[in-house]
Amino acid sequence: MGFISTLHLYAQPKILPNKQKLHFQPLASGSGHRLVPNTTSFIIRRCYSRSKRLVVMAAYGTDGGARRRVYRQSQSEQPLSTAPVKQISSFVVPAGFCVAAAFVLWKLVVKLLTPKPSRLSSVENKSPSQGVKWSFAPGTNLLSGFAGKVDKQSKETLNEFAKELRAFSSVDMSGRNFGDEGLFFLAESLGYNQVVEEVSFAANGITATGIKALDDVLQANIVLKTLNLSGNPIGDEGVKSLCDILVNNASIQKLQLNSVDLGDEGAKAISELLKKNSTLRVLELNNNMIDYSGFTSLAGALLENNTIRNLHLNGNYGGALGANALAKGLEGNKSLRELHLHGNSIGDEGVRSLMSGLSSHKGKVTLLDLGNNSITAKGAFYVAEYIKRAKSLLWLNLYMNDIGDEGAEKIAYALKENRTVTTVDLGGNNIRAKGVGVIAEALKDNTVITNLELGYNPIGPDGAKVLSEVLKFHGNVKTLKLGWCQIGPKGTEFVAEMLRYNNTISILDLRANGLRDEGAACLARSLKVVNEALTSLDLGFNEIRDDGAFAIAQALKANEDVTVTSLNLASNFLTKFGQSALADARDHVYEMSEREVNIFF
Repeated sequence: MGFISTLHLYAQPKILPNKQKLHFQPLASGSGHRLVPNTTSFIIRRCYSRSKRLVVMAAYGTDGGARRRVYRQSQSEQPLSTAPVKQISSFVVPAGFCVAAAFVLWKLVVKLLTPKPSRLSSVENKSPSQGVKWSFAPGTNLLSGFAGKVDKQSKETLNEFAKELRAFSSVDMSGRNFGDEGLFFLAESLGYNQVVEEVSFAANGITATGIKALDDVLQANIVLKTLNLSGNPIGDEGVKSLCDILVNNASIQKLQLNSVDLGDEGAKAISELLKKNSTLRVLELNNNMIDYSGFTSLAGALLENNTIRNLHLNGNYGGALGANALAKGLEGNKSLRELHLHGNSIGDEGVRSLMSGLSSHKGKVTLLDLGNNSITAKGAFYVAEYIKRAKSLLWLNLYMNDIGDEGAEKIAYALKENRTVTTVDLGGNNIRAKGVGVIAEALKDNTVITNLELGYNPIGPDGAKVLSEVLKFHGNVKTLKLGWCQIGPKGTEFVAEMLRYNNTISILDLRANGLRDEGAACLARSLKVVNEALTSLDLGFNEIRDDGAFAIAQALKANEDVTVTSLNLASNFLTKFGQSALADARDHVYEMSEREVNIFF
């Protein structure tokens, strides 16, 4: 009885194990062949034509002899590699085209018969939530598809913020990026809150629209004293709305509106507020776009307001004309104590007008910030004349101008006569050894100055020498800043020698002076000597290596009475060995005296 193996080309597609294909192999009896798997890939694909089949017959049993003979003859006459393969290919190639056509037809039928899904899912079909759309970074909002989850999370977060507003007297919510809608939510917690006195909503993406949330709140709240809205793009419109709200407010004493895109129109609105409000004491308008016109408006307000104490206008565009307008307002004002005009490019002419107005000021100005205003030696002359007559000034800032040695001499002579100024900042003024020498001489007669900033001036080793010689036994300077002064190892020797005798300097800044190991070793020798004043020493950016670190570490260990509690050696060239030595010295000091030394490296 014969066995017939039939392969239907329209059967379901099947991949044989191990990517095998069929080949003929002689049977063990030698009387026939059978189909067996081969190791190469062979995939039987479907074909929907039922008329074509590939039939391979192999004879088994005694009654299949004739068939075997025919089969053997065919095998001897033509190898399997030609005739059967050609026969198979004649069927497979057309079958491939048939498969491709069937696949396209099948996809078309599926597309036509499958029901179309609804355009929106059940979640998307829901109406958008009316809650807060939370943003996790400035300018970045989540997709609307996540609105439900986001709203829930944002409300939970805002509820936590609201708890802070109700629980603490001072709350900092800066940089939370809750936007206008978040402010509307949080405003409710401020309405009748009787706890919080200071709150910061700085840098939260609040616009003019959000400011309206404070309307009823600031009318009802009588406890809040400090409101910080800095870093929010509220612009002139937002400032106008805020001023309308604050006209009748009787609690807020400090208003911070730094970097809020405030221009002349906003400054005009604030001026009108100052004419009516008698509660504000501190007004910060730094880093905005207030020009001459805005300065003029504020000057007019100063003539009528007698409660404002601190006015901050740093980083605006007042110029000489703005300073001139402001000077006229100062002449009739009695309340102002601090005037911050850093970075307004007022120049020498602006300083002349301003000093004239301050000289006629009927109040007591204690702080004057004129840093970064393009002032030269000529402008320093006007400042010096004012210093001579000032009876209340405590803090003078001329940082980052260009008064040079000539201007430094004028300021120094004025300081000889002044007995009120305690802090002088002359950093970054191109002052050299000559100018520092005159300032040092002024310190012989002036024991009032306790804070002296001379950083970023190229005084060199000679300047360090003349200053150190005076400070050995004279003056009352407690904070001395000489960073970026090019004093080098040689200049450090004079400073180190001065520390052996000086008993007033507690904070010494010598950053970026190229001290290297030699300079560090000089200072270490002085630290071994009893010094009951120095508590903070800053040696950052000085190219100090391990040898210098070892020397300082040994000094800290050797002097049980050393009073240094802060030592900065950051941004030097220390390896793990130098760092380990310093850490060991720190631990030693703590073990011996239970006193902590904060070492930064």
